[in-house]
Amino acid sequence: MAYLDENFLLHSPTARRLFHEVACGQPIIDYHCHLSPREIAGNHRWENLADIWLGGDHYKWRLMRANGVDEDLITGESTPREKFQAWAETVPFTLRNPVHHWTHIELQRYFGIDLLLGPDTADEIWERANARLAAPDFCVHGILEKFDVRVIGTTDDPADPLDDHAAIAASGISTRVLPTFRPDKALLVDHPDLLAPWLAKLEEISGTHIAHLSDLLAALQKRHDDFHAAGCRLSDHGLERMPALRCTDAEAAMIFDKARAGHAATAEEREKFSFYLMVYLSQLDAAKGWTKQLHLGAFRSINTRMAGIVGPDSGFDTIGDTRQGAALITYLDALAVEGALPKIVIYNLNPADNYLFAALTGAFQDGTFPGKIQFGSGCWFLDQKNSMELQLDALSATGLLSRFVGMLTDSRSFLSYPRHEYFRRILCNLIGTEADRGELPDDFEALAGLIRAVCFENANKHFGFGV
Repeated sequence: MAYLDENFLLHSPTARRLFHEVACGQPIIDYHCHLSPREIAGNHRWENLADIWLGGDHYKWRLMRANGVDEDLITGESTPREKFQAWAETVPFTLRNPVHHWTHIELQRYFGIDLLLGPDTADEIWERANARLAAPDFCVHGILEKFDVRVIGTTDDPADPLDDHAAIAASGISTRVLPTFRPDKALLVDHPDLLAPWLAKLEEISGTHIAHLSDLLAALQKRHDDFHAAGCRLSDHGLERMPALRCTDAEAAMIFDKARAGHAATAEEREKFSFYLMVYLSQLDAAKGWTKQLHLGAFRSINTRMAGIVGPDSGFDTIGDTRQGAALITYLDALAVEGALPKIVIYNLNPADNYLFAALTGAFQDGTFPGKIQFGSGCWFLDQKNSMELQLDALSATGLLSRFVGMLTDSRSFLSYPRHEYFRRILCNLIGTEADRGELPDDFEALAGLIRAVCFENANKHFGFGV
């Protein structure tokens, strides 16, 4: 069997049929990513293969460091060609890492290159890929059209202007590019040195003077309204774990006033304030019919020396082992009691939490919307074959796979759309192989309906995109 041929990851006749006849032709809804709205608005083009392939890709950077590559050849001042050569010399050592799959699928899908990347092929791949990059259609808008991307959800701070989104909406491209409301910096009461400049930006963009907690809440609601008008239908939060200490209005006001005066909140005060604000933000989401995303469980910038040199989001984060269940239950229960439980997608980063999260979501379904509370797709460290299968198994065993909103890229790269194909192959293999073993009904149309739902239809309905 050829490596990465048309039946890659498809190990039964029904799996192959489901993928080639059903999943392969489904459009893409990439409802959570970190693509740059500025690059989409400007229909960005790339100078060379290193620019589009290595810039900002901490997956590759981690593997290069593990292979003994000097940091100057990763994030330093070396030339693009030198950095690409260092990556080419690393790739043969990545066997069994999902990046080996992704690297060569991307070479095939974007550049029409089916060579294996290594030191001996680096020159040819560099020249062929750069020639393809020079073609008129190799630009952001061309990529979105090529992969039939119907919706993109970027990740945006409430203090960010939405000018780029307005420009995208006026550009006439067929892809809807919508902001996602990510107000994590509002929780920084324990770091007033970081909170103050963010509040200054929020004041300016919202036209609200923020002296007290009531002003902050008003400014956040104003921006929430602005995001909604721009098409936003999702919020997002990246937290080590959910806060679980309840907080009164008076306590929250006192904690904010203290931080506004330049005095750092204690750990207990930070948790109380975070709980208070997360409940308030959920009330806003529920009132507008938004979906809240909770990304839980990362330990960030754990190599403090290197993170201090290179910066955040550079490959110095890891899977956390924080206990998640009790705090998450306290938070969700508080929302349910107050009647402020929005649609929610919960993502774990530690696979040990798969069944905890999958089963927990079932306890908060309320019959108002199919799959209202979702156990989210494997992402970041878990967006590879084994972890995707484990997530699908836990979801299937405890809930309704047929209502699952499916895959997302969670990526900063425009070369990541084949990750949807990767997921679809894994999904079709799971369903098709079980059908061929007699573990699922021999009903192709029923199986095809499930595949269409998970690949596209459920996300379209759940998030209210209407595409």
